[in-house]
Amino acid sequence: MTKKFAKEDIVIGISACLIGEKVRFDASNKPSNFCIKELGQHVTYKAYCPEVAVGLPIPRPTIRLIKDQELIKVARPDGSGDVTREIKAYGKKVASFSANLSGYVFCAKSPSCGMERVKVYSPSGDPLQAKGIGVFSREIMKANPLLPCEENGRLNDPILRENFVARVYAYRHWQAVVESGISKHKLTSFHAQYKYTLMSHDLVAYKNLGRLLARADLAVDDMAAQYIAGLMTALTKPATRKNHANTLSHIQGYFSKYLNKEQRKELSAQVDAYRNALVPLMVPLTLINHYLLAHPNDYLAQQAYLNPYPEALKLRYGY
Repeated sequence: MTKKFAKEDIVIGISACLIGEKVRFDASNKPSNFCIKELGQHVTYKAYCPEVAVGLPIPRPTIRLIKDQELIKVARPDGSGDVTREIKAYGKKVASFSANLSGYVFCAKSPSCGMERVKVYSPSGDPLQAKGIGVFSREIMKANPLLPCEENGRLNDPILRENFVARVYAYRHWQAVVESGISKHKLTSFHAQYKYTLMSHDLVAYKNLGRLLARADLAVDDMAAQYIAGLMTALTKPATRKNHANTLSHIQGYFSKYLNKEQRKELSAQVDAYRNALVPLMVPLTLINHYLLAHPNDYLAQQAYLNPYPEALKLRYGY
């Protein structure tokens, strides 16, 4: 079995307004139903509001990203009340202990917390291309580029939501391996557990990471650093239906000698039904897990792909 974690073992940073804290400029919040009622049952949040943290009041005048030549600052629409330096410094402070986090959920479109596509304005107030990044979130992501990060709005997409949670749990699993003391054996064991996960996201990355672990010219720490960078990069690519179906077909082969003709036919039919978008991923996976109980296989049982996060989240029911 893959490693299980208690709620308090997985700490995720989050914009405070997303868990209901009334810290926005108008003294409101933007509660995320998924973060509070679903994911929040399985993880512990560490909430941050950089604007309040640097002393801005509640309520307060709005602030925005303003680009003056090549410089982007965070200030009121008229350019006054520049808090760029303060928010950036607070971002660096939080980033300094972000190694203890296993993920982060940012508030979309925020000039302090937005991950991407934040509105940017000229000094005269004209809108420019919405390609900005929040000053606070930029510091968090820059300090730990492997940290799984997502915005609240994108979590409404079932594929992106599942991808984010899967990355959080994989990253926390990695953190636990590092905490226990990294070794070549632990690296290869970890890789073995993520074989089918990697195949469903990026088959080339799976092969490249296997070759990395076969090298004899790298120190374990260097190998581990390259490995986790490769893994997390691969997992940022959402798994496609085609890749999932091919992965399921690989797993199906483990049961061929144990199943009778009708059972093999049923499993193939469910994989094909998923491939053709007739059923969600959970349908063939449920059947595979059923056969795994009936015909135990240690190698399959350790695969993160089959149980990447708590089943109660029901993230594979929607696609």
